[in-house]
Amino acid sequence: MGSIYLGLLHYPIYNRNGDIITTAVTNFDIHDIARTSRTYGLKKYFIINPLQSQLDLAAEILDYWQNGAGAKYNADRKEAFHILQTVPDLADAVHSISVAEGQKPIIVATDARNYGNSVSYRKLRQQIETTSNPLLLLFGTGWGIEKTLVSSFDYLLEPIYGCSDYNHLPVRAAVAIILDRLLGEDWWNSSDVK
Repeated sequence: MGSIYLGLLHYPIYNRNGDIITTAVTNFDIHDIARTSRTYGLKKYFIINPLQSQLDLAAEILDYWQNGAGAKYNADRKEAFHILQTVPDLADAVHSISVAEGQKPIIVATDARNYGNSVSYRKLRQQIETTSNPLLLLFGTGWGIEKTLVSSFDYLLEPIYGCSDYNHLPVRAAVAIILDRLLGEDWWNSSDVK
């Protein structure tokens, strides 16, 4: 199995009107996605935002939990933040992975929409288990990653479908569900399952 990376992309992102925007970094996304990424053994979690003010905000939050009072208050949070890195664009994240791994990552986008070229969870999980290539799972914020950028990636992971016609999960929930489907225990294959 190759190294798995996660990116949270803030530009180019759709807003509710279909306009291309840059979304804001949120405290919940920083904390919860770092903890989930660390739980599932990801090598790095990139927050990707082109606005210096947003990168500065993320750096201030990270500093508090890694070096400030938060580091003493919650050592588990401090540990989860060790895998977090902020970068201004996707190219920087891909370059960082390429340098660390000696090869470019396979890029897999996620989206709540199905553009007709999706890869299934089963197929991607099998590829993860059998390849040594690094993989970057890319999550969008807002109303999703701009469509032409999505089409430039290696794969688009099929959407998460619940048991209703409502389909607008918070990104933190989508990250947890997807990482569990791709990297969690395969309890359905256990001899204990009846």
